[in-house]
Amino acid sequence: MLSEFLLAEMNRLGTQDALPLHRQLYEALRRAMLDGKLAAGERLPSSRDLAQDLGLSRNTVVAAVNQLSVEGYLVSRVGSGTYVNDNVPRVANGRPGRNGQGAPVQPQAARLSSRGQALAHRFTAADLEVQPFTPGIADFSAFPLTLWQRLQNKHWRMTYPDMLDYATSGGYAPLRRAIADYLRVFRSVHLDADQVIVTTGTQQSLELCARLLADHGDTVWVEDPAYWGAMKAFLATGLRAHPVPVDVQGIAPSESDNAHPPRLIYVTPSHQYPTGAVMSLSRRHQLLATARAHQAWVLEDDYDSEYRFSGPPISSLEGLDNDGRVLYMGTFSKVLYPGIKLGYLVVPKGLVEAFRQAHYDLNRPGQMPVQAALAEFIEMGHFASALRRARQSYAERRQCLLEALTPVLKDRPEGPRITGAEQGLHLCLRLPNTVNDVALAQRLAQQGITVRPLSTYCLARQDLKGLVIGYGYAALADIKRCGPLLTQAVKQALGG
Repeated sequence: MLSEFLLAEMNRLGTQDALPLHRQLYEALRRAMLDGKLAAGERLPSSRDLAQDLGLSRNTVVAAVNQLSVEGYLVSRVGSGTYVNDNVPRVANGRPGRNGQGAPVQPQAARLSSRGQALAHRFTAADLEVQPFTPGIADFSAFPLTLWQRLQNKHWRMTYPDMLDYATSGGYAPLRRAIADYLRVFRSVHLDADQVIVTTGTQQSLELCARLLADHGDTVWVEDPAYWGAMKAFLATGLRAHPVPVDVQGIAPSESDNAHPPRLIYVTPSHQYPTGAVMSLSRRHQLLATARAHQAWVLEDDYDSEYRFSGPPISSLEGLDNDGRVLYMGTFSKVLYPGIKLGYLVVPKGLVEAFRQAHYDLNRPGQMPVQAALAEFIEMGHFASALRRARQSYAERRQCLLEALTPVLKDRPEGPRITGAEQGLHLCLRLPNTVNDVALAQRLAQQGITVRPLSTYCLARQDLKGLVIGYGYAALADIKRCGPLLTQAVKQALGG
């Protein structure tokens, strides 16, 4: 009987989806027609009869019937009643997209593409990037939230209509000027404010570069081991990644690599991720010469250059570029907080208009009040203060971690050693190739300590083993508590 079917279906919908009554009845009637409970041309009971059979108000029934009529499931005939439309399709074996038992059926069209499969299953954040020693994570608990809220509220109160629109000029002008001033003084980047494009962070900067400077199937040289976020960006834009090994002086292209001419070259020269290698001056000149020979663009990711703990600051690669081939990118996530989602991309002058236009067309950038608050945050000196506090705090944590790891360091070439501890928010504990770093990381995870096996960042090479250990999000108390556990596990992996 129709009323029994409708009541059962409405009860199911009300329990699972908490839909309003008129929507429950709409879905139940629609299902009755699609499943053949109501045949094409069949007359629907009157709204009064349906309301009485179902225990509903007549208004509820009328609302459901009217909606079905508007969508073409029902047709009304003056003086005769309401009928099921002859054109309503029938679905075999019950509900569309389900098997006979009501289980969802995955249609062919819903399967992931090859690129989608790669994006979903390669270099996943769960495998590569918050627990004490997770690399790539900063501590944002000390961020001056009250001050930041006050600045944001100020700009929301003062906001003009154009501040609520999309950003068409590459970002809020005072913020672009503040970024340019900072990079010119502290990173030796040669630029004007007009060359700064405000993005949502490094990922968007990379995707923008890939889309505008390379075609589908072009080759991008990437460091091996590699930063997984960059690999994701290049996969998403259809580029072919060619791994180039990294040594103690940074990326080290050979003649065999030149057989794969790059369109783009992605590097992290100030603090290679994840090994921490600093690209030497000679290697920087060599890389720029290689880019010139191949007519390639160099993408310089300066992701944590703000944190230098020993030795002089490392100037940018862009500062050595005389050909306008380097695009420089950075982010505020490591100094302020990840959710701010603001970064910057510095492009050569000849590319400015194209990048601005493409950024607008592809990404519809906005967040102008947040950008205005950040500009004032920088101009008033709060950014510099936050950076000083962060440097001091991270320096203490770094030193504590280094002391905790001292017992496992051995004074011989094949023994464990630390690389990349002079800068950034992580270091790399290099281990002999006989150590299974994946198994070691898994054992540490069972103790609540998250580190990353160095080998999982490798693309083609098989000669690197170690642990990538972050200290940015680890409080001193956590490092003191977990450090001995980490050291003991490494000792066991080394055979005592």
